[in-house]
Amino acid sequence: MTGSQTLMAVVIVVMLVLSMFLALAETSLTRMTKAKAQALAEDGRRGSATLGWLVAHPERFLNVVLLVVLVCQLVQATLTGILADQLFGAWGVVVATFINVVLVFVLAEAAPKTWAIQNPERSALLSAGPVAALARLWPLRLLSQALIGLTNVILPGKGLKEGPFVSEEELLALVDAAVEEDVIESGERELIGQIIDFGDTVVREVMVPRPDMVTVPVNLRVADAMEVAILHGYSRLPATEGDIDDITGLVYAKDLMRAERDGEAERSVNEVLRAARFVPETKRISELLREMQAEQFHMAVVVDEYGGTAGLVTLEDIIEELVGEIVDEYDREEPMVERVLGGRVRVNARIPVDELNEVLGSSLPEGDWDTVGGLLFHLLGRVPSVGDWAASDGWLLVADRVAGRRINRIVVQPASCALPSADGGATGG
Repeated sequence: MTGSQTLMAVVIVVMLVLSMFLALAETSLTRMTKAKAQALAEDGRRGSATLGWLVAHPERFLNVVLLVVLVCQLVQATLTGILADQLFGAWGVVVATFINVVLVFVLAEAAPKTWAIQNPERSALLSAGPVAALARLWPLRLLSQALIGLTNVILPGKGLKEGPFVSEEELLALVDAAVEEDVIESGERELIGQIIDFGDTVVREVMVPRPDMVTVPVNLRVADAMEVAILHGYSRLPATEGDIDDITGLVYAKDLMRAERDGEAERSVNEVLRAARFVPETKRISELLREMQAEQFHMAVVVDEYGGTAGLVTLEDIIEELVGEIVDEYDREEPMVERVLGGRVRVNARIPVDELNEVLGSSLPEGDWDTVGGLLFHLLGRVPSVGDWAASDGWLLVADRVAGRRINRIVVQPASCALPSADGGATGG
């Protein structure tokens, strides 16, 4: 080998070793969690402080590492092809291909990444210092940012300004994998899913709808209002002046009790009213929860885009989106979902379509409606009677209980099941 060929061989080996190290670093650092890095720091492990910084800010090193890996592999492949051609002539292409495909895959990809997975703490601590130094080199940092900026121009939208993103689906897939490996329990996985959905949920989806609201007139006697509160088991009631679209405030059961105890049972509700909070039906419940905590109120009146009353939302309604239904010993509510014989499911018409899809593993359509009752209204195109049904996505939705113009309960069953006895039906979907 000539001097130039020897130099190329040395550069090839250096590029291969650097690729091996960076492959190990990429795998170990991206798999390291903040909690684990913090635990290593508390144990006083050498390099743990740098590791914690890298794990907390992956966008500051990952793009740089990926760029250097790409450069190393391209330089190595190019020099390997040139050197093999000079040494072996026509067979050089075969030799170079073998080296790049087999040896590089085994030595620079599979082996270091496998070792990093088998020794996550050791490999992460080993690579933290050099990777941090590499990430602080301003030429590499600027070059990677410029290339990411070019990506944002080619693919406008969310972009990669802060580094690679993880979608909700990918995060849930990781959680599912953790459940299968007994790292977390199934109940914790369900809570994580509910937390993710929590940020996208709006007040309209959790509120008590207008027809279910219990109100009292502002001119009602305290004693009578107290009877209404006791009858329904509520601690707060909206007070109206005229109709339900004109809510003037909230009356608290404890204020009614105090007034009645003080011999003021004949006073009107208007004299013990408290101010009501009004929120739009499109407000996110995560924002409303923060407001309720900061301003210390437990109930808000929900209004639609025209200013009319759409419903009522309480702190309990919001918390139930995270932890599930909260039922005390005095509640007598029917279950939202109840499985019956023949593969049928009896559901409350107020259950959201997406929740029912999770229960059934179905793909019932979502649209301008939020609930299964709204979906049945849409499919039929009219107010149903008991026994009316509609088909959608291989399922039959049968009106099981109807009060006036409102659907209270629906039976959902596979389309292959025989229909229950009904007076009539309609097909939709």
